[in-house]
Amino acid sequence: MSGTQGRHPIVIGVDSFGDLTTDRDGTPLGQPENIRELVAEGVLAERSGLDFFGLGEHHTEEMPLSAPDLVLAAIAARTSRIHLGSAVTVLSSDDPVRVFQRYATLDALSSGRAEVILGRGSSIESFPLYGFDLADYDRLFEEKLNLFAQLRTEKPVTWSGTTRAAVPGLQVFPRTAGGALPTWVGVGGNPASVVRAARYGFSLMLAIIGGNPARFTRLSRLYREATRQAGFDPLPIGVHSPGHVAATDERAKREYWPTYETFMLEARRQRGFPTITREYFEHEVEYGSLYVGSPETVAARIARTMTTLDATRFDLKYGMGPMPHDTLMENLRLFGTEVAPRVREQLGAASSKLD
Repeated sequence: MSGTQGRHPIVIGVDSFGDLTTDRDGTPLGQPENIRELVAEGVLAERSGLDFFGLGEHHTEEMPLSAPDLVLAAIAARTSRIHLGSAVTVLSSDDPVRVFQRYATLDALSSGRAEVILGRGSSIESFPLYGFDLADYDRLFEEKLNLFAQLRTEKPVTWSGTTRAAVPGLQVFPRTAGGALPTWVGVGGNPASVVRAARYGFSLMLAIIGGNPARFTRLSRLYREATRQAGFDPLPIGVHSPGHVAATDERAKREYWPTYETFMLEARRQRGFPTITREYFEHEVEYGSLYVGSPETVAARIARTMTTLDATRFDLKYGMGPMPHDTLMENLRLFGTEVAPRVREQLGAASSKLD
């Protein structure tokens, strides 16, 4: 096995965007109950042996997860080992100082288990909500990421730009347990974003939600070269993709397809996504970036993707639309107790063959 898989630990995690769920009878849960269920899911993720549990910021009726750090704090109080973080924080429409303070506080509450994944925002509901102009999309992220990089040093910050007030040599608190908050940049395919992440010394999270994951190999290689040129030791690469695990391949597809179809039809209406057919779904499950199936099937596909992309971390985005909460809990249990050990074993065996 080439690259950095021997230098960084293998991390297998899950994340959620807070998709509204249902009870066993299909009755939708209310938003308050749905948020409380996320805490139970985070606790189960730790009990099942997973390494990371993430919550991604969203501001819609079907994904009402506008304050994920508060939910993560509740999970921190009920867990002791699992790492907790955002997946993703829309930095462009937030304030970098407040983001750092919130996740540094989460780091304190969790005894050093906090992480943050920063992104520009593929879902743009937060821009008008907080008064930002989409015409400033790129400039907002570039300036705010620059400020966050300075905040992460935990030294006095001197910064000025056009998107927020200047910071005149101020110290920002609290400090973190490890002295540098683990920070990733989520990238959906933009080479400039890959180079930017490398320039600041942030780890790279490849958000792959469709198509053959091998097409991201060029971005993985670009990141490796860019970090080397920036003077950093090799940094971790992670993969974020959707999926669902059940006892058999057919059961997993039967449980996932109806809500996946509903979700994608709504995404087509709102954001111009292409028409989704059952044939497309089956192709994505077999060859693309939907990790849907039995533990054996999903583990083999994850291990293959991580090897191809020289990645040491995989986060399964579980849930897609209004799935029953019990179904999601079983997915988490299987992913932690059966998929994750198989992935670690397969990657370890591949690494041994090349040593």
